[in-house]
Amino acid sequence: MRTCLIVLLAAAILAGCKTSGGGCGKPPEYTNSDSIPPLAVPPGMDAPNTRGALRVPELETPERPRGPNEPCLDQPPKYVPPPKPVPTPQA
Repeated sequence: MRTCLIVLLAAAILAGCKTSGGGCGKPPEYTNSDSIPPLAVPPGMDAPNTRGALRVPELETPERPRGPNEPCLDQPPKYVPPPKPVPTPQA
């Protein structure tokens, strides 16, 4: 009985970690990222093939402020499938 109580208490504490301290007000981790210059290749060495490299464009427009009733972007939208049609009985 005591072990069960300890397990339930630990589960409640760990479940609370997800909801505390987060939210839309906290900037995501990737916003602190910096751009770095391209690789400098020493003389006498071949540069790597960057033909297929991903190019991320600079952000030119500011982020739209979120409304008070809008969810955070890191939360998936609620999805409710449409109700299935009820078949009509045939006489």
